[in-house]
Amino acid sequence: MLTMALLPSSLHFSSLYLSTSTIVTLCVFFSLLCTCIIIGHLLEENRWANESIIALLLGLCAGVVVLLVTKFHSDKILIFSEDLFFLYLLPPIIFNAGFQVKKKQFFKNFTIILLFGVIGTVISFCLISFGALMLIQRIGISNLGIKDYLAIGAILSATDSVCTLQVYSILGANTNMNFKISLQSLKLLVLNQDETPLLYSIVFGEGVVNDATSIVLFNSVQSFDFSSLDAITALKLLGIFLYLFCTSTALGIMVGLLSAYIIKTLYLGRHSTDREVALMMLMAYLSYMIAELLNLSGILTIFFCGIVMSHYTWHNVTGSSRTTTKHSFATISFISETFIFMYVGMDALNTDQWKNSKAR
Repeated sequence: MLTMALLPSSLHFSSLYLSTSTIVTLCVFFSLLCTCIIIGHLLEENRWANESIIALLLGLCAGVVVLLVTKFHSDKILIFSEDLFFLYLLPPIIFNAGFQVKKKQFFKNFTIILLFGVIGTVISFCLISFGALMLIQRIGISNLGIKDYLAIGAILSATDSVCTLQVYSILGANTNMNFKISLQSLKLLVLNQDETPLLYSIVFGEGVVNDATSIVLFNSVQSFDFSSLDAITALKLLGIFLYLFCTSTALGIMVGLLSAYIIKTLYLGRHSTDREVALMMLMAYLSYMIAELLNLSGILTIFFCGIVMSHYTWHNVTGSSRTTTKHSFATISFISETFIFMYVGMDALNTDQWKNSKAR
């Protein structure tokens, strides 16, 4: 009895580690994630909805509820930090994209993908930065520097291939709708990896390389001094971009090959498949963290690490580990994507950010 009296209650014991608001926040988000998955399953055959749209709508609805409950005084149930996004949510998404990509078509059309994903992104970056400079100054906002305009160009030059793939799949699946001639010809190219591997690999590969290029451009802009602008400054910026792109890619390839060599040499699967799966996950995440530690692009690093692991490491593990890794990576990526879309919907109603905006 004395021992039990000295022990704190279960509620008090839990409060020593987690606050009530944290527990409520996690319960709300896990409930919303489960709801999104269930609704997405029920609307699987609907051509106008997918998990991304559902997550956005649920986030908006949750944001409205929070605003009404708090009487518009506080609309935050989660403080979304950059560390949460870049360290925990983004790596599994990019890694799974590289791990699941059709490597034969990707490397067969690698030149075209680089032209669209790198050269095209750089052109868009220059045009958008110049357009933002002209437009924003004409509006009357004068407190932005050249680095801010270049950052805007780097951010907006990142196009999302998911929407393109979704539209093409809708056109291909909907054979009874009457489209114009141009859309009818496009409908013949049902965009999926099996029926049109060329078009799919180009669109998907360009989307991934485009995102990575935009992030590298953004990091290059943020780390460069624009106190004096001239031709040498532009060449230095180009040099930083090429350095980050090449070294980040090389690091991802090296870590991927190292994981394949370790697993093949030690043959971990003879004792436990868990070790194989754990080693692949940890080394993939380690490549991202090393790139960030060296001020490189972790996105490019983990993307090419995923490609190399799917081509070499994946074939050196046991059959059960192959099935486990394939579904595990896809599941973690799916949860991360759903979480991000859901928070974007909620953050759209964050009035505190509107009030604290410095753009006037």
